[in-house]
Amino acid sequence: MIKPKRLQPGSTIAVISPSTGLAEKFPAVFEHGLETLKDIFGFSIKEYPTARMNSEDLYNNPRLRAADINSAFKDSEVDGILSSIGGDDSIRILEHLDIDLIKKNPKFIMGYSDSTTFLSYLNLQGLVTYYGSSVMAGFSHLQCFPDAVEEYRNILYSHSPYVIKPFSLWADRYMSWKDPENSGKVAEFLTDDVGHRWINKGTSAEGMLWGGCIEVLNMMNGTFAWPTLDDFKDRILILETSEDKPSPAYVGYMLRNYGIQGILQTIKGLIVAKPKAYSSEEKLELDREILRIAVGEFGCDSLNIITNVDFGHTEPRHILPLGIKLCIDPLEERLEFAEALFSD
Repeated sequence: MIKPKRLQPGSTIAVISPSTGLAEKFPAVFEHGLETLKDIFGFSIKEYPTARMNSEDLYNNPRLRAADINSAFKDSEVDGILSSIGGDDSIRILEHLDIDLIKKNPKFIMGYSDSTTFLSYLNLQGLVTYYGSSVMAGFSHLQCFPDAVEEYRNILYSHSPYVIKPFSLWADRYMSWKDPENSGKVAEFLTDDVGHRWINKGTSAEGMLWGGCIEVLNMMNGTFAWPTLDDFKDRILILETSEDKPSPAYVGYMLRNYGIQGILQTIKGLIVAKPKAYSSEEKLELDREILRIAVGEFGCDSLNIITNVDFGHTEPRHILPLGIKLCIDPLEERLEFAEALFSD
């Protein structure tokens, strides 16, 4: 896998909008996220043409959105690339990405939700990509969670071992973005439903992460951007659900497709994010549905399955590098990366 160079204070971050134009609709939230990147992490910001473009123009110009990604990788001033926010149609940009150019100029690139498309696709082309926060959903609210700020600093700047540990505090909703005074604020801090759930244990395993938002992956399924079954060998699949809140049964339908393809029987582990807007009982129902499909229907009784991990649509979220080996230790209930996340 091709790893990018590590970021550091003073690095220049290209900000793009590969999905939708919420930066134009809610500029105060966008600005607050940029301030966090500059003030807390010391990054310089370079906004690309799509960064503040409205949603209609972005929707009508998938080639332009792809051009921003291509240009940011080519730009010698840029050290990393960050999405402004998610959306629902970035799969339309994939055919316009210049894969050769991108692979010749590897850089840190991160987003989540709809960014699943290009993060997972570029990863299949051999580039390590990063599933994590966007400017508006993530960095704008990061200062609410000091332990997450410290984790981000350690991941981005240091060479310390990276163990995925549950955050002690989390949030399910933002204060209304319609009021600029609410920028960077969450509606409520939560301390319930904290901790990873090891709902099925096998033997210790190791594999490279791949995946993202399950609804977005469903859009990719069957297209040129979908992995072959061989691609899932030595992979740990990560899945999260969006703010649309698919029911546990619907998540089961999508997992059943993975079982029919042989994916569940091939992967080295399955990690599922804490779902947004689920009640405690719905989370338990989701766990039961995952077990019913993976273990009950497809006999994956030795597959390590861990749920309620902080990398989905709740705040805060971990930075998960796609293409980096993760060690799963079910005896110690430990998730630790087995290699450096960057090339230096």
